Amino acid sequence: MTPEISVIIPTYNRAAVLDRAVASVLGQSFKDFELVIVDDGSTDETAAFLKTLRDNPRVRVLQTTNCGVSAARNLGLRNSSGTWVAFLDSDDEWLPEKLEKQWAVIQANPKLKIVHGEEIWIRNGRRVNPKHKHQKKGGDVFKDAVRLCCISPSTVLLRRDLLEKWGGFREDYPVCEDYDLWLKITAFHPVGFVEEPIIKKFGGHGDQLSRRYVAMDYWRIKSLAWILDKLQDPQKKVWAQQELLEKSRVLLKGYRKHKNLADYDEIFNLARSQSDG
Repeated sequence: MTPEISVIIPTYNRAAVLDRAVASVLGQSFKDFELVIVDDGSTDETAAFLKTLRDNPRVRVLQTTNCGVSAARNLGLRNSSGTWVAFLDSDDEWLPEKLEKQWAVIQANPKLKIVHGEEIWIRNGRRVNPKHKHQKKGGDVFKDAVRLCCISPSTVLLRRDLLEKWGGFREDYPVCEDYDLWLKITAFHPVGFVEEPIIKKFGGHGDQLSRRYVAMDYWRIKSLAWILDKLQDPQKKVWAQQELLEKSRVLLKGYRKHKNLADYDEIFNLARSQSDG
């Protein structure tokens, strides 16, 4: 029997915390799910931990060479069957009623195709309060989405057909793949929201991708340029264009300051095309 929800956990060398993430899924009050864990070429003790799950009928383990988080999520998507899909980063933790609360929102609003929720932020072992700019909400959130990634992958529950429409996560993006996807989705779909915290989001550790890449706005600018070609709503086009120009101005200034000119012309031309328009 096909489960309502497929839960996908991509993981790479996080054996020390993976058990916490997995336990938070298996302990959900909502039970109609399957769990697909994608080991993205780990070289630590991940494989040994995953062997302890092989007799659990809810759990499926996929192992692949290291191809990145987007490829791992997409592989999990292709090898799962639920009408709805939820993701959990292997360093985060769901609260016990995460899926149940989101499912209630969906039942009350049948036209919704995506639901996220509030988070508890833990940095270096201590709870911290998000800044005002990180405040989350539901409805038409595209204006917020152009400024920063307004949905966390670990909080989201969305329809499979919506993911497939946009081709899942972009595998050619080493970072900001979530920004790119939420930009596409929020441009055309309202978002449901659970106001109570539904996950614990952990940060501050050195293996986070955001710590390994500088000039991350390079990827956001490319996504904004892409969505601008698809938008029909005049106001949304203005928001996306303004954000592209501002991010480009700051990025180009940084390129000149640090004499890092490899991508300079590409970003300059993207900005100029919007200025001329």
